[in-house]
Amino acid sequence: MSDIQEQKAPIAITLPDGTIRSYPSGSTGFDIALSIGRRLADDAIAIILDGKAVDLNAPIENNGHAAIVTFDTPEGRDIFWHSASHIMAQAIEELFPGSRFGAGPATEQGFYYDVASEHRFREDDLRLIEEKMLEIGKRNIRLEREEMKRTDAVAYFKNVRNDPYKVEILEETLKNVDRVSLYHQGDFTDLCTGPHLPSTSKLKAVLLFNISSSYWRGDSSRENMQRIYGIAFPSEKLLKEHVARLEEAKRRDHRKLGSELELFMLSPEIGSGLPVWLPKGAIIRSELEAFLKEEQRKRGYLPVYTPHIGNIELYKRSGHYPYYSDSQFPPLTYHDEDGRQEQYLLKPMNCPHHHLIYSSKLRSYRDLPIRLTEFGTVYRHEQSGELNGLVRARGFTQDDSHIYCRPDQLVDEICNAIDLTQFVFSTLGFSDVQTRLSMHDPANSEKYGGTAEVWEQAEKDVREAADRMGIDYFIGIGEASFYGPKIDFIVRDALGRKWQLGTVQVDYVMPERFDLSYIGSDGQKHRPVVIHRAPFGSMERFIGVLIEHTAGNFPLWLAPVQAVVLPIAEDVHDYAATVHGALLAAGIRAEIDTRSEKIGKKIREAEIGKIPYMVVAGQKERETGEVSLRRHRQGDIGSFTVSGLVDMLRKEITERT
Repeated sequence: MSDIQEQKAPIAITLPDGTIRSYPSGSTGFDIALSIGRRLADDAIAIILDGKAVDLNAPIENNGHAAIVTFDTPEGRDIFWHSASHIMAQAIEELFPGSRFGAGPATEQGFYYDVASEHRFREDDLRLIEEKMLEIGKRNIRLEREEMKRTDAVAYFKNVRNDPYKVEILEETLKNVDRVSLYHQGDFTDLCTGPHLPSTSKLKAVLLFNISSSYWRGDSSRENMQRIYGIAFPSEKLLKEHVARLEEAKRRDHRKLGSELELFMLSPEIGSGLPVWLPKGAIIRSELEAFLKEEQRKRGYLPVYTPHIGNIELYKRSGHYPYYSDSQFPPLTYHDEDGRQEQYLLKPMNCPHHHLIYSSKLRSYRDLPIRLTEFGTVYRHEQSGELNGLVRARGFTQDDSHIYCRPDQLVDEICNAIDLTQFVFSTLGFSDVQTRLSMHDPANSEKYGGTAEVWEQAEKDVREAADRMGIDYFIGIGEASFYGPKIDFIVRDALGRKWQLGTVQVDYVMPERFDLSYIGSDGQKHRPVVIHRAPFGSMERFIGVLIEHTAGNFPLWLAPVQAVVLPIAEDVHDYAATVHGALLAAGIRAEIDTRSEKIGKKIREAEIGKIPYMVVAGQKERETGEVSLRRHRQGDIGSFTVSGLVDMLRKEITERT
């Protein structure tokens, strides 16, 4: 620390354990980390001051609460990977002069950068870029933050960097901002809010793993760019562990398993992003639907069905067409026999249809809440580069429900929807679930419908329900829908990856747009509040995630084939058929393998097919009236009478264990 710092009044820093330490004013996060221990200082990436992450070398002038950020934390990985995207951009610029850069954020599993370049990147180029990134890391270049007027930044990116993409961001997205920050990294400079790594030397290992097509700002009418994906680590050991997880992820890939287990198919003859369910996959889907329908019936939901298309005016009224027109298929124009023109749209959402069902008759306050539910198929025109089997499709089915309630019923109904969602996840084996309260961004009010007062009330209701349910949540500013705040459920799968699945949304806006009302106890019209609720979210996405989470080893109640009867020899086929018939009669999905193959091969193939139970019948079993039972991945679990086997399997199926 400098002499100047020593002369300033000290500042009091409260550490995460409640300890208060005194430091000279102007001390940095690195100074604080070093005072705690050399190992922490070496691992430090940034510092969180009073809840906000800042650069590790930024001077601290005031008292506050502080926590050192390392790669082991979510904040640390986000900062590390975002910094790595800057290092990758510098490497690309050095290798391929003239390249320009769009957006380069951190993601859940690394980072990407959208690059505009005359060079078409190939796999070999990724290896060159990796080598250059590691070389830049060895240079130990400091990442230095500079704040300046927005107008000065425009001039800088016009005259010094010659980067039209950053100029557009400054002149359009940030047009109402007075000051912005730039990060200098040797000869490379990027527009960024930060924070970033203190030095490129933190990067010790990197893997670039994909190149895809993208459009500038996600607009298909704008420039086509190349998106390069990667991930980086502060040690080679962490990279090796990540590669091992990638190999496991490949083994679990739902597209691979979906084909091997004959669950679904994707065919260009049908259309990109339009999955077709095969018989075994259809069983899984129908079982999930039956499970949720049964639970919804117990909780007072009323089923409805709506068409796959609708008049475009319906979606203009709801706001879905103007807000989401870029992600929808073009309208279908129809001329009737009198020459009148109408336009229809493939249904992007189920909610407008449900609102019309609600308004089709006069409602009383005594009728509420009304809970409408539908497994409704919707369509989105996702970019081809973003399609990913079931988890990102153009046609998918949502387990949509819309609850119409009085304001005094709202918090109770939100709590009930949360409870149902939690029940679904726990039943399906998702035990690690994060909850995000997705709020609107007041700085971008043009993105949202409704008044500031409506949003304040809706967000208050969401918080109250989450607090009442004891949910450990975090806030996501700017993550709300255009019509209201959301409670988003983010599950972590067996490989530690996060997936946003279920959601509960509060909506004060649509009741206004559709003039929804009920007659109150005072005889006057009142507005109901709408809750949008989908525990699965998209059936396709949910099942895709479930396939990868379980590696295709579904619980017995979901397995397409729950048991297979394996006769050891032809002379026991009759007995095996009797066992098979008993299983079928009990409602158990069973098959029988009467091929003239050795029992070892039959067992191996049943294991590959991930069939939960293998029922082995030989001469000894026929004489005793029993069967030998094997459990997938466990092996032999003993002998059972046929009735005992049926009772055991039915109990496991009924309890959904």
